[in-house]
Amino acid sequence: MGMAAAEIEAMILSALPDAEVTITDLAGDGDHYAAHVVSPAFKGQSRVAQHKAVYAALGGRMGGVLHALQLTTAAPN
Repeated sequence: MGMAAAEIEAMILSALPDAEVTITDLAGDGDHYAAHVVSPAFKGQSRVAQHKAVYAALGGRMGGVLHALQLTTAAPN
């Protein structure tokens, strides 16, 4: 089943419109992705808070439709 990379990117950008988002399909199966998200909204936030913001943007799809997401986040330099 899985999710399309474009759908993941769109959901993140909907919540963090100023973000730079790169999605990589790690296994070619639509279930295992890596996401690199850089957003000014992350400035001053802990890594845990940044990850929570991305997971919230995915609206509870983690562990269900989206099986695995290797997530890296950062504020711009």
